[in-house]
Amino acid sequence: MLQILMNQKLIFGLLGGLGLFLFGMKIMSEGLQKIAGSRMRKILAALTNNRIVGTLVGIAVTAMIQSSSATTVMVVGFVNAGLMSLVQSIGIILGANIGTTVTAQLIAFKITKYALPAIGIGAGFKLFSKNQKWSYIGEVLLGFGLLFFGLSVMKSAFDPLKASEEFRQVFIMVGDNHLLGVLIGAVLTIIVQSSSATIGITIALASTGIINFEASVALILGENIGTTITANLAAIGTNLAARRTALAHFLFNTIGVCYMLVFFKFFTGFISSITPGDADFVIQTQEQVVRMGGEIGDKPFIARHIANTHTMFNIVNTIIFLPLVGILAKLSTMVIRGRDEEIEYHLKYLDNRVLNTPPIALAQARSETRRMAQVAQEMVDETLAFLQDNDLKRLPALEKKEDLTDVLQKEITNFLVSLSQTSITQESSKEVASMMHMVNDLERVGDHCENLWLLSQRKLEQKITFSEIAMNEIAEISEITKNFLARIVRALEEKDVGVYDEAHELEDAIDDLEERLRNNHIRRLNTGECTVTSGLIFIDMLHNFEKIGDHTFNFAKAVVGKK
Repeated sequence: MLQILMNQKLIFGLLGGLGLFLFGMKIMSEGLQKIAGSRMRKILAALTNNRIVGTLVGIAVTAMIQSSSATTVMVVGFVNAGLMSLVQSIGIILGANIGTTVTAQLIAFKITKYALPAIGIGAGFKLFSKNQKWSYIGEVLLGFGLLFFGLSVMKSAFDPLKASEEFRQVFIMVGDNHLLGVLIGAVLTIIVQSSSATIGITIALASTGIINFEASVALILGENIGTTITANLAAIGTNLAARRTALAHFLFNTIGVCYMLVFFKFFTGFISSITPGDADFVIQTQEQVVRMGGEIGDKPFIARHIANTHTMFNIVNTIIFLPLVGILAKLSTMVIRGRDEEIEYHLKYLDNRVLNTPPIALAQARSETRRMAQVAQEMVDETLAFLQDNDLKRLPALEKKEDLTDVLQKEITNFLVSLSQTSITQESSKEVASMMHMVNDLERVGDHCENLWLLSQRKLEQKITFSEIAMNEIAEISEITKNFLARIVRALEEKDVGVYDEAHELEDAIDDLEERLRNNHIRRLNTGECTVTSGLIFIDMLHNFEKIGDHTFNFAKAVVGKK
């Protein structure tokens, strides 16, 4: 009965503690992203082909969001969208490996006793603060507290294992067989999908005295292989460059672990020489408990040794591979062979893999929306050119662009809906709503362009001709409509929020012009200057120009934040 209760305490404690740890990591990461979102975009915008700059970017971004998996998945998405080269991406991932070790260093501090106050203060800021910045700080504190409280629960759950000779023998075997330790660490990280969580488990096991320093180092090395699997899973279904990026991450971590296993004794000796205290020192008296904290049987110094192992492995690995980034890129290209086919009509910027990083996802949605606006502008220009020259060769390209606007509207909307369901700021939520309006209005602009060229086709097929006056009037309304859309697209690209009054004037001008031209046409009908059939097509064309003006004005309202 006692054994069953011990097993229950272990399983429940491990599951509950791990759940709190992972949930705390998620909340803390989201809070940090909200605080540093704009800075993160600026850092990524500063990217160059300089591998050292790329590495520093990787360190900075990962330190901000506290997740190397999020950074590497984001990088895979950028490479897939053609926003980043393979060499750039490798530099960033090298930096991400160092940036993620900040979590292990935090865990190694003896601040578990502050977990509950952090949860209380964080929840207070999050729930009751009207200031957005303090609300985000509350999220970070809440996540921080949950993370350490989860770690404390896991450590308590492992206490009964101190008395288990069978369990101790298993980890003695891991300490003697480093390859087995690497395998266990890798598999555990693949299952949990978080190297930080696996490191938390390792520190909990080691701090309670269940495993020694050498077994901990073997597990840490395995965790560095396991964390690369996330990026490789994210790369499934992407283009060749993105798959090569994920493979490069796996290669340099795996190669790094291989040479660390060869120089294992030297590496552990180096860590011991730069870290205070004996890693395997065990608290044995009540006096040591009072002086060092913890309980009898705990190892007070091993957590810092483990954190330093994780940090130094990634620093050394980065220093070794930084000059070899080009070679690593070539090796990835040799392993994953082939050439990407150019697809003209497809999503260029959106990638669902970055939805867990809202500031980056929002930037991608902006880029895709700007692209859709440019496509709509091209459609209007080419439709008007077709109305002038009646060149049927223009139609296939116009039809493809209309199909593209339909695809973009659907995919951007789906992406924005998914983004709105994540933890985003109030400002981001408003921007998401505005972009949804933008893509809907741009798609309607495309529909009215299609109506115009179909009307023009009908005119050609039925051999209907417009009078010179009618042709001039169509040219007049088409010119103002084209200029109106071009002005608003430019305002979107330049973030010109002062365009609203100008847009209002242009929309009124198109409405007035449409009414005047329709009245002119009615007069021509009464005098017999034009036929009823040609008149119907003319009126329908005017109506579609007026509708393009309406949707362009709605688009302008979304651009300036009034919709």
